[in-house]
Amino acid sequence: MTQRIDKALIAEQNAKLESNLKDDYQTLGNQLSRQDINIDDITAKAEEFQIAVPSWGTGTGGTRFARFPGKGEPRNIWEKLEDSAVINDLSQCTERVSPHFPWDKVDDFSELKQTSDSLNLKWDSINSNTFQDQPGQEHSYKYGSLANTSADARDLAIQHNLDCIEWGKELGSKTLTVWVGDGSNHPGQQHFQSAFERYLESMKSIYAGLPSEWELHIEHKMFEPAFYSTIIQDWGSNILAAMELGPQAKSLVDLGHHAPNVNIEMIVSRLIQFKKLGGFHFNDSKYGDDDLDSGSLHPYQQFLIFNELVDAEYRGQEGFKPNYMLDQSHNVTDPIESLMNSAASVQRSYVSALLVNRPQLTEYQTNNDALMCSNTLKNAFNTDISPILAMARFRKGGAIDPIATYRKANYREIVGKLRPFSGGNGSGIV
Repeated sequence: MTQRIDKALIAEQNAKLESNLKDDYQTLGNQLSRQDINIDDITAKAEEFQIAVPSWGTGTGGTRFARFPGKGEPRNIWEKLEDSAVINDLSQCTERVSPHFPWDKVDDFSELKQTSDSLNLKWDSINSNTFQDQPGQEHSYKYGSLANTSADARDLAIQHNLDCIEWGKELGSKTLTVWVGDGSNHPGQQHFQSAFERYLESMKSIYAGLPSEWELHIEHKMFEPAFYSTIIQDWGSNILAAMELGPQAKSLVDLGHHAPNVNIEMIVSRLIQFKKLGGFHFNDSKYGDDDLDSGSLHPYQQFLIFNELVDAEYRGQEGFKPNYMLDQSHNVTDPIESLMNSAASVQRSYVSALLVNRPQLTEYQTNNDALMCSNTLKNAFNTDISPILAMARFRKGGAIDPIATYRKANYREIVGKLRPFSGGNGSGIV
């Protein structure tokens, strides 16, 4: 086990910033009180907020052309957990880890569970992988997995998902996320309806293996690796499949998996309305499925998405309990720093949405006052709630300034000596 961030170092760094934080917090508290908002109530909500870290996100990602490994990046799930613990030690809002199998498969899952418990980490959604062949695999996924024309390939993919459920049960997870790259690259290559029927038939076999308290989250993606047609290409196919399977099947929204200029916040509203919103993979996008750091390009869109989520929370929407997870590729930054930054960005959007005056917004909407509707949202978005986020971390034993504390700890240099690059790696996505 590598050395984690020393709590004494966190306390030492916090001591340098505590006085200024309290001043800033008081100033913001006075500002919010004029809007009849109690800052401590909002901070308590910020302390409750959690977003999962993807195990693969702790490693260096890449492009279709190359991958440039970083110093001391994790080589296996045990080291991914160590890095995930560091992220949570400092941010205090990432206590859950989402694994990907078979990348993270181990011989003894009870040992893995004991290790995560010792690091104060919990397990989030289990992700299955049928989008690439594994060494020695008997039937190839080259032409698809759950929708493959080969029954043998479909059966192999079904069994892998059923195995993921069993491994997840040992870890204490209650969600299986299924994304497949099935589709076609040439017009006429695939009969659209027959392929979708095969997919649904396979998913029904997986759904039948779900424990009663579990959910099955279906992830859609517009393109890649199937560039002409994709089996579950948008939220329409996603919700149709979820409705066909049953109440335990829900849709998962990845922010980078949509056509350009799609109104994602309205999609979120529709899924909430029909009790089919399962969760999120947060990231950001410029051109397509870029997997950029969350909030790095479109923070207002992220806020608008959380406006819908907080609205559902505010109204006590039935069946509303989505999973939040980061899903990013870190090509030129330290993954730990990017994940901490992104977790804070998503948490910021959530807290900002809590500041929206909802009774007032409803009144403006009823009166068709478009300008004041917009201004009500922008008033919340433009309020700098940084002191709330810092105070939430501080009160929970995290770092007021996570990245500065992380760099002071010299963690990357330490693990760089303990994790020599072996030429192969189970981290990151190319």
